[in-house]
Amino acid sequence: MATHLNSVTESVHPQSSTQSANDGLSHAWTFLKRFVAHPGQVGAIAPSSPALVSIMVDWIDWQRAESVVEYGPGTGVFTEAIVQRKRSGTSFFAIERAAELAAITRARCPGVDVCEASADQVLELLRARGQSHADAIVCGLPWASFSEALQQSIMIATHDALSPGGQFATFAYWQGVALPAGRRFARRLKSMFSSVDRSPTAWRNLPPAFVYRCLK
Repeated sequence: MATHLNSVTESVHPQSSTQSANDGLSHAWTFLKRFVAHPGQVGAIAPSSPALVSIMVDWIDWQRAESVVEYGPGTGVFTEAIVQRKRSGTSFFAIERAAELAAITRARCPGVDVCEASADQVLELLRARGQSHADAIVCGLPWASFSEALQQSIMIATHDALSPGGQFATFAYWQGVALPAGRRFARRLKSMFSSVDRSPTAWRNLPPAFVYRCLK
């Protein structure tokens, strides 16, 4: 029996590992292509690192959150972490404007509700699912690449969509903090939320990034 199990392990695990590596390379290549074609929509040259993913999602109070929304799942790295941490009864859906990335997220996280829409439609999407508010919103959008009007419309919708005491987590790349759009976004967060703080930096992310952790 031990010999049989070992042979199964040897034959299955390398293949599984190879498939996972191939999927990762494919997702990274898709991300890079979309960055080159649409830098204002993607904003990064590679998917977020495990360190940044942990900083983003581990701050959320998963015992309290009954309704969670994700903006811009991209290749699904945050989505996967949310699925692993949320309670079984927690409502969750993601909003992804790019059809190609939405398809990757659906393949990576089967069963997750991925809407091909804009994040400023979040209230409409919540109500369509019988929910009035979200307790937490995890955001992977490239804010520094957005115009002032787009930043404002999404942030107003986000604030309106969050329940009292709701949590909003979004990350920023250090090279974008000094840009006018980056500074404008930081001021907007402080004006809209009762509490805003910065996480430690995920230095191994490409590029290095930190998380804004906001409470309504």
